[in-house]
Formats: sequence, C-alpha cells, structure tokens
Amino acid sequence: MSRSKKDDLVFKALANNDRRKILDLLKNYDKTTGEICKEFKNLDRCTVLQHLRVLENAELVITRRDGRQKWNYLNISPIQGIYNRWIKSYAAPAADMLTRLKSDLESTRQE
Repeated sequence: MSRSKKDDLVFKALANNDRRKILDLLKNYDKTTGEICKEFKNLDRCTVLQHLRVLENAELVITRRDGRQKWNYLNISPIQGIYNRWIKSYAAPAADMLTRLKSDLESTRQE
C-alpha cells in the first residue's frame, strides 16, 4: 500500500472523536475489547468494534488474541509518521519566526 493511502487511513481514523477516545484509553494501558466497550456507555458493542476495525486498518491499534479475549495495543508509529511528514515540516518555520520575534522584542526592550 502506498504511503499516501496509509496516511489517508490514519487521518480518517483520527477524524472521529470516539476513535480518538479509544486511542486515549490505550495510551497508558493495553485493554481488552470488552474493557473498551464498557467505557462507551452511549455506543453499542458493534459500533465500538467498527471503530476498532478502522483503527486496526490504519495500524493505530495492534491486536492479540489470548483465549477468548482480544487485547488491543496502541501503535504510535503511524502518528509519528504523520507528524514527521506533515506537522514537523509545517511547524518549523512558525517556530523559527516566533524565536526571531522573541529575540527582536527582547533586544528592543534592552535599548
């Protein structure tokens, strides 16, 4: 799969608030699918499973079966790839500009 198609899957996955909440749940601890479903009282199990599939397709969540339980693990590599490709390159000029502005303001105050 091409890099741009993978990026599209990540952006699509991150576009939904419930999916971002799932990623937040997995940030500190791995969870079973049942544990994740319990956190979403306003959603039925099928909807949560659909969200998990979208996250798996984007490779943001990695799963492992252990008997009857399915464990979900956060994979930050796709987010890091998005950061490196899109955010970092666009943020650097703005950060440079703010650093120059701060320096200019400080030198003006000293005069």
